[in-house]
Amino acid sequence: MTPHTEMFNDLLKLAVESGASDIIIKSGKPAYFRLSGKLKPVDMEPIANAEAQAFVDEQVPKVFKKLWDDLGQVDFAYASDGVGRFRVNAFHQRGLISIVLRHIKGKVPEFEDLGVQAEPLLNLAKAKDGILLICGATGSGKSSTMAAMLNWINRNLDRHIVTIEDPIEYTFVDDKSVFQQREIGLDVPSFELAIKAVLRQNPDIILIGEMRDKETFETAISAAETGHLVFSTMHAATVAQSLTRLFEFFPPEQHAQARRQIAGSLRGFICQKLIPALEGGGRVPANEILNADSTVKNLILDGHNEKIQGLLDAGTDAASFSFNRDLLRLVNANKITKADAIRFSPNPQALEMNLKGIFFKT
Repeated sequence: MTPHTEMFNDLLKLAVESGASDIIIKSGKPAYFRLSGKLKPVDMEPIANAEAQAFVDEQVPKVFKKLWDDLGQVDFAYASDGVGRFRVNAFHQRGLISIVLRHIKGKVPEFEDLGVQAEPLLNLAKAKDGILLICGATGSGKSSTMAAMLNWINRNLDRHIVTIEDPIEYTFVDDKSVFQQREIGLDVPSFELAIKAVLRQNPDIILIGEMRDKETFETAISAAETGHLVFSTMHAATVAQSLTRLFEFFPPEQHAQARRQIAGSLRGFICQKLIPALEGGGRVPANEILNADSTVKNLILDGHNEKIQGLLDAGTDAASFSFNRDLLRLVNANKITKADAIRFSPNPQALEMNLKGIFFKT
């Protein structure tokens, strides 16, 4: 092990022991840890550009070396013995090397570990087909929630599950289900090739790491229409934003067709935010969940997407609920403060009324 790698491993060990989710390295400055969503500088000497460069050159897999040399940015997975696995993004800024590492926890999470409500997630996980999208900002726990759902399926249902990831985050051990986990660059040259091949691999469930473009979404639609359940993630804050993002994959002249395809294939949305916990530090998840039942599908088909948020806000269905309803639940359970609930709410004025016991029907 070179001195550069040893120094990075010591830093990663400290990050894991501190409970950091991310490690941010900018050449010429000390490292930063992200702890409970907040950046904290590490008490250490600045990391030289040569040290950052040496670490990437030594650890980037050979299949990605040309990508790093040609494009100046690269994603890969790094395993530190006795410490854990990390998702790495290395890139150039102002001619210097920067590296962001995210700790990938080895243990596949249970619902209890995450503090999420299991029942509405299980209602979606038990589906036989359709597209299920887990949405939120970077660092909102999307991958962990999705992993917990797949972990439950693994323990309770016999399914053939094919995952397409960049890189693999959680490693599953076959139980009642059989997993095939394909990492872009190592197991298959490109995301596009993996997507094209997946329907020939006889899956029951397909995990697509990120819903990134029209081609990916159309493959997901084809899979859903032929009896597969598709899990994927998307960067969108709310159900309303998530629906908008789906339609943005299509040019305006194709929106009528898109409405039919989305209404026919959508199983649901799980949108997530992490809120500072009231006690003990850390963060707790708040969710907005849409189960795409016949009412929702008809609204999408008729082009009335704007009415769906009203259903989430006003309804009493345990399978679908808005962020405000979940934030109210967390406040009443003394999990988060009222101030944080209002700060993270997409509609703080309505939540303030809800906290006073005032609700409006739509």
